[in-house]
Amino acid sequence: MLAEDPDISIAEVHRTIGWDRSRNTLAKLVHRIRAEVPNQLGEVDPLPHYGSSIPTFSTGFIGRDEELFALRRLLGTERLVTITGPGGIGKTRLAVQAANDFRRAFADGVRFVELASLNTAGLLAQAVLDGLGIIEPDRPGHPVEDILVHHLRHKQMLIILDNCEHIVDSCADLAAHLLRNTTQVSIVATSRERLAIPAEHVFTLPPLSTTRNNDPTSIGAALELFESRAAAVLADFALTESNRDTVRRICMQLDGIPLSIELACARLSVLSVRDLEERLDRRLELLTTGNRSGPERHRSLQATVDWSYELCTSTQQKLWARLSVFADEFDLPMAEQVCSDDELPAELILDGISSLVGKSLLQREQRGERARFRMLETIREYGAAKLGATEAVALQLRHLESCSTLVRSSVESWGSSGQQRAGELLRSNRANLRKALQTALSAPSNEMLATATELVSTAWFLWSSGFSVREHRMWLMHIAEIDTAPTARRGRLLATLGLVQTMQGDRSAASDVLDESIHLASACADNATIAFATQTKGLKEYLGGDFESAEPLFQDALTRYEELPENTDLLWALHIEMGMFYCSMLDPTRALEHFEFVRVHSERAGEQWMLSYAIYGLGLAALADERYDEALRRAIESLTLKKEFDDVVGTSLVTDLLSWAEAAAGSKERSAVLLGAASQMWDSFGMQLYGSRHWVERRAQFEATARAGLGDERFAQCRRRGAAMSIPEMVRFALEEEAPGVPEADEFADTALLSPRELEVARLVADGLTNKEIAARMVVSPRTVEGHVVRILRKLGMTRRHQVATALRPRGIR
Repeated sequence: MLAEDPDISIAEVHRTIGWDRSRNTLAKLVHRIRAEVPNQLGEVDPLPHYGSSIPTFSTGFIGRDEELFALRRLLGTERLVTITGPGGIGKTRLAVQAANDFRRAFADGVRFVELASLNTAGLLAQAVLDGLGIIEPDRPGHPVEDILVHHLRHKQMLIILDNCEHIVDSCADLAAHLLRNTTQVSIVATSRERLAIPAEHVFTLPPLSTTRNNDPTSIGAALELFESRAAAVLADFALTESNRDTVRRICMQLDGIPLSIELACARLSVLSVRDLEERLDRRLELLTTGNRSGPERHRSLQATVDWSYELCTSTQQKLWARLSVFADEFDLPMAEQVCSDDELPAELILDGISSLVGKSLLQREQRGERARFRMLETIREYGAAKLGATEAVALQLRHLESCSTLVRSSVESWGSSGQQRAGELLRSNRANLRKALQTALSAPSNEMLATATELVSTAWFLWSSGFSVREHRMWLMHIAEIDTAPTARRGRLLATLGLVQTMQGDRSAASDVLDESIHLASACADNATIAFATQTKGLKEYLGGDFESAEPLFQDALTRYEELPENTDLLWALHIEMGMFYCSMLDPTRALEHFEFVRVHSERAGEQWMLSYAIYGLGLAALADERYDEALRRAIESLTLKKEFDDVVGTSLVTDLLSWAEAAAGSKERSAVLLGAASQMWDSFGMQLYGSRHWVERRAQFEATARAGLGDERFAQCRRRGAAMSIPEMVRFALEEEAPGVPEADEFADTALLSPRELEVARLVADGLTNKEIAARMVVSPRTVEGHVVRILRKLGMTRRHQVATALRPRGIR
């Protein structure tokens, strides 16, 4: 066997001959025989020396358990995995941990080859040979790559090539050569840029999370790392209720990048946690002290990003700087519109973005059918610093115009089948819209103010997909305070502001605003704004209980819209409002005419949002006619449509209807839960049911029905359950997409608020166990238990652990 293949591995010999004695004995025997067998290169093959090349760290490994598990699974099927991500994200640390954890999976071991210090690509194969610890005499005429293959052909080994980005082409060539000419060698490469060869599987390493399982109160890996590294600087440092939120904000500002967190913690020798947070707006200057034993490029955050910048071409550097103008996500068309000019033509943007993604300077994310990109804040800050003052101003103006174009496009698409796409773009660009408006308000020129005014007022529905109701009102009021010229654009701005104020129940403020809007629009002969403001005045009077004044205003607006065929969306909104009005007037026939008008036209156009209101209206009319099953069906249908939008106003309205229909149909518990959820949503943006006494009294009738069927205590219990739900949880509950979760009547009331995991922890607390004891029993960290206990106390309205025991034990909850 050895005569035919002198380089066969010990592991392969072991498997082939079925050796059942000491492996060390076999190794000695094989080495002795090899010394006597000429190799295929015609010389005596010296004894290969594979040293333990895996580096060690003095600090613990934190927060990458899921990534390690995924990497282990990948190496079961893939022979080349490239761990990519920006500088400081933890690629090397993960690779080192993988090397230590995966040793036993590779019969011939794991070897770690560090390449950051290698500046000559032509020496790569020799560097790998040296890194593997192979002592090989010089063999003229034999390429080093072939010598590597000779030694590795039959090895079952994992080779880790660390820091490939500065010689990425050579690394790609060598990896491809090794994979073609060996059968059991696997390679893990770490690089800010992928190798881009067919056999490669790219494993993108995400930032550390500040939470676990999307629970905003939990302690994520980023916080755990901060605590660990801070304790190395301040021996008595620990996460507490008083500093946890501050630490979370710091980790979020640092993008969850482990290196940034470690460098920040080094500053705690002179700064408090609060001081550190306040200084992070200058993070590249602040984070300059770190581990002197680490690589030079990791001793400051500036050096880490400098390393990436120097690896970019001048075109890539320019694009990096210009893309920093985006506040968060952006897509290719936006990048082409904002970043291109004579110096950087639009046709170069696609390749430039592709290169920056490949170098881990941009993160690619899928949003619906379109790819979007974003920069980590540290990368963005660095790029922004490379912009000259004149260039920065020009980019900001183009960014503002791009956002305005986006909003205009959404207005044009709103009454059609393109509505959901428009809504998705508004949601995805929320941060960009905010930045554009801040730009316009920080240095307002007449042109910028006009653009900003159009952005927040033309899309009168912005609160349903772009901003919240409160935020939409804030921007409208800020701009109204600055843009005071008596123009048509101010008239439109005030009409939109009046609508938002009316929905919030602030009718007094809306009254003056709408009067001024009509005055300005009349002076400018702006019939569309007159119709809009008149319609909103009718809505304001209706919700205020003045039905007599509301009806002629509605009719006036309807007449005006019939002469303005381009205002389809507002015409449909008016029909919905008139349908609700006639329901309140106990005229279901006329109400149904208005609701059916919108249903037919919106379905024909492929529109979804106004259709959801039309379906709601049909359910409202069915409820008034005591057709409860139809009312339930219509409410559920409407709520299903609203899942595609951020329409808290409409979702609150439909949830109330569903609650009323459940009460009337006999489902008292579901009614109470939904009522609690609806009330919580109304409070989040304004007054209950638009602040309308008529609507509040109507709700009270159904609330009384549910309360009478359940009793006060049970009703309150179910109502609290609904109030504690998030909107997605409420929607899933309403649509019965998950177990209802309504507690049994004999169960202690507030335990309905607890998740199964929290209830498990609560039982152990009731048994008198400490957090440490609970952690040991549940096989989790004490900090995880602490987070559960904090949430349990908050949900149950308690302040002490012993209250949990007192509450659970009398009810026998075990």
